[in-house]
Amino acid sequence: MPAFEYVAVDGEGRRQKGIISADSPRSARKELRLRDLMALDVTPVSEQRGHSSLIGGHISEKQRVLLVRQLSVLLQSGLPVEQALAAAAEDASTPQVQRVLHAVKTEVTEGARLADAMNVAPKAFPVLLRSVISAGELSGHLGDVMERLATYLERSHQLRQKVQAALIYPAVLGVMALGMIIAMMLFVVPRLVEQFDLFDADLPLITRMVIGISNTLQTHGLLIVLALATFVFTAIRMMKLPAIRQMLDRSSLNLPVIGELNRTVCAGRFARVFATLSGSGATVLEALSGAKGASGNLVFAEAADVIAERVREGGSFAGALKATGVFPPMMVHMVSSGEAGRDIPGMMTRAADYLDNEFETGSATLLSLLEPFIIIILGGIVGLIVLSIMLPILQLNTLAIG
Repeated sequence: MPAFEYVAVDGEGRRQKGIISADSPRSARKELRLRDLMALDVTPVSEQRGHSSLIGGHISEKQRVLLVRQLSVLLQSGLPVEQALAAAAEDASTPQVQRVLHAVKTEVTEGARLADAMNVAPKAFPVLLRSVISAGELSGHLGDVMERLATYLERSHQLRQKVQAALIYPAVLGVMALGMIIAMMLFVVPRLVEQFDLFDADLPLITRMVIGISNTLQTHGLLIVLALATFVFTAIRMMKLPAIRQMLDRSSLNLPVIGELNRTVCAGRFARVFATLSGSGATVLEALSGAKGASGNLVFAEAADVIAERVREGGSFAGALKATGVFPPMMVHMVSSGEAGRDIPGMMTRAADYLDNEFETGSATLLSLLEPFIIIILGGIVGLIVLSIMLPILQLNTLAIG
């Protein structure tokens, strides 16, 4: 069914924009009237326009989670993929999501599989999501896979929200303290230096260092900001290079405290996606292919290739998991038990739950320690600046009394 982009006015005179599916512009206007909307403009969304608008298209993580959950419910109810996409597009909260869904629906109508159709919006549907859906289509259990995928995305979204919420206060505290330090360096210290110059006093080392930093910020502050921006931009571009990213991913797993948390969350994602695919009828190799990019870490992706090769050669899945040396021992032990009981998907699900709980507990503990750490560090910096100011004043008072 064709799609039309409309501009309409509701009963209170407010303009609304969106996309509606209808057989013709006349049917689209009639449908808008049934919704108590007066159509001002109804324009067909051409295939070319839809595709071009989706290059670099993006929907939020929350919208993606709700969309996958909605599609899973519709598909499990027995609706064909095309009708499920049409129904989801009608209920979409934003025009951008509607455009994405209508473009995907157009591809499906022309005979493409759902995972392939989602390639028209690569930023709206990441590689991991498309890989899981592709495996679900190949296994013939797309509805079940979508349901498990929705559960996985919901858990990931909730966990990310918890971490972000916990980081808000330390981040605000750090920004405010840093702003106060810069303000002191730019405005307070220079005024005191003028007073010290009047007395031609021999200033302590710490005071001279603070004055030097203050002078540097005043003289070359803009250059420092530009240099930092250039460094950040270059670092981000370099981290996209496979060799650099691989080195960083491997190093991130060996960091104290943070490295163990990173290993836990990566292994948890791997286990969750593997269990989702394997439990929906996919073979071990298909599940490994889908879980390969789930962790977001190239070390785990390489480990997935090693495991797949050993499994092809007839080796034990748990043994291959252990041989890589990147998965937590508890996960390997649980998978070994599942392999003995012929229930690898079930034990991988339990392993994912265990690892998610471990990450949540560990991250909560780490974040609870982060706040006092920031306070101590920034408080120490402010204390040094104040001390550098007070020492010459105390010296001058001592000379005046003496």
